[in-house]
Amino acid sequence: MVDESQSGPICPYGLTRWLLCQSPAVDKISKIKVLYLACRFCMDRETFREQLLAVMKRKDHWAWPFFTSGKIAKERLHFHFEQEYATYVRDFPVMVGWAYVRCPIPEVRRSLAENLYEEETGGLVAGSPHPRLFLEYPRGLGMDVSRFEYVQLLPAAKRYRDFLDEAIRHYGWEVAAAIVTIFIEGTKDDGAVFDPSTAASTPPLEEHPLVKHYGLAVEHLALTKAHRRVEGSHRQSAWKAILDHVAPRRRGPVVRAMEAALGHWLLYRDAVAEVCGLQRNGTGQHEVALSSSPSCHPV
Repeated sequence: MVDESQSGPICPYGLTRWLLCQSPAVDKISKIKVLYLACRFCMDRETFREQLLAVMKRKDHWAWPFFTSGKIAKERLHFHFEQEYATYVRDFPVMVGWAYVRCPIPEVRRSLAENLYEEETGGLVAGSPHPRLFLEYPRGLGMDVSRFEYVQLLPAAKRYRDFLDEAIRHYGWEVAAAIVTIFIEGTKDDGAVFDPSTAASTPPLEEHPLVKHYGLAVEHLALTKAHRRVEGSHRQSAWKAILDHVAPRRRGPVVRAMEAALGHWLLYRDAVAEVCGLQRNGTGQHEVALSSSPSCHPV
């Protein structure tokens, strides 16, 4: 865990005491400049948490209620599933693996290793690899699952995926772990990790939108069942790893990467909504009109 006991609220640990011990030759103005720069580029744990939660709270797309209320034509749902699968679901175990190999902290690696093992094998809970279980959704809806072997990403989906690959592989373990375990796996309701009273109630599987509106048999919800079994402890572990082990000087870059991920994700979901037949009404509000035909070629 990062030791902040000798630091000010947003300065790197030890820096304040170091400055105070310097000789008078280090003038007051120079000390103030150093402290200003330190405060500018570092943040305390509470601010870090609140800024991350603020990002996650905005991971809420205007079109999602149309997907969960059965207003998307069933014959267009394959666009949604294909883009989700090819953008991150299929390769999510690899993304977790990248975060694992880059992380120097044993406690965080152990958490990532457990996550990777479950995602890749389902050996702890699900009983099957999670990407494979994801395909049970389209299979249960009677879709041609062979389409998922050759998905062409929408331009916005490709930009989002390119960003994920760049951030996870090249921006440091802190960004990789935060993007993978907080942003990709998390939701707008992640605040419930810290305030359980805000947690949304979990409806029975028979009330799942795909069951209720599209006739999916409950037995095809194996991935949903697995997620529900581990969701609480899994989210707590993810947040604890990031909050306890990201050093103050790295918190700013993590927040900025999360903001960038959110921007790409929102544009990606805009594109999916459009190809599924939703169009904004042009007023700037979240009202939409159902398009009469797909706005781009099938993927």
